[in-house]
Amino acid sequence: MTETTLSDELDDARALEQRSERAAAYADGPDGHDHHATNTGISNPKLAMWVFLGSECLLFGGLISTFLLYKHNNQAGGPTPHELYDIELTSISSFVLLMSSLTMVLAVSAIQRGEHSRLRLWLATTAILGATFIAGQVYEFQVFVKEGLGFTTNAAGSAFFALTGFHGVHVSLGIVMLLSALVLSLAGRIPQARAEAVEIVGLYWHFVDVVWVLIFTVVYLIP
Repeated sequence: MTETTLSDELDDARALEQRSERAAAYADGPDGHDHHATNTGISNPKLAMWVFLGSECLLFGGLISTFLLYKHNNQAGGPTPHELYDIELTSISSFVLLMSSLTMVLAVSAIQRGEHSRLRLWLATTAILGATFIAGQVYEFQVFVKEGLGFTTNAAGSAFFALTGFHGVHVSLGIVMLLSALVLSLAGRIPQARAEAVEIVGLYWHFVDVVWVLIFTVVYLIP
């Protein structure tokens, strides 16, 4: 009886050990990425980012709709944003932001190949391009204020500053995420097996770029 019980316990221990090994193998993944079992087939951190970006679509959809409703409303006085646009300047800053998506793709590709020096180069380049875009936006805001259009001047100005300002805040948060990833990489905290962390930062960065393409088209190009 005692021998039978001991044998059963050994079988249970071996079965538990095998399950642990299979779980560890799945978590590491054949491609070197971290995987966590979900019903969607993607990891929880990446799923959380997609859900967050979905909620952001609702936010920017509301802001863009508000701008379209009030973009010609200057009943309180002052100019409308359309009277002050510098399309050439905004086109250049938009091009700079779009190029940052390319450097972000190169950063993700670098970490997937285990090229850490290139990862740091492209992360820093992406952050610099994003900061250049923000500098252009700050300059534009200063020009608007000097021309008499502030946040509370009229409804059109409020809608414009709220929409473009919120997007600028998102770009700034993206720059913080890029610099954090750069610091973690310098500290050796982002090995090739954790490439998904850079991919998630890339998802966020591509989102703010795509949103700006929509804002630039709707706000600046459509009369």
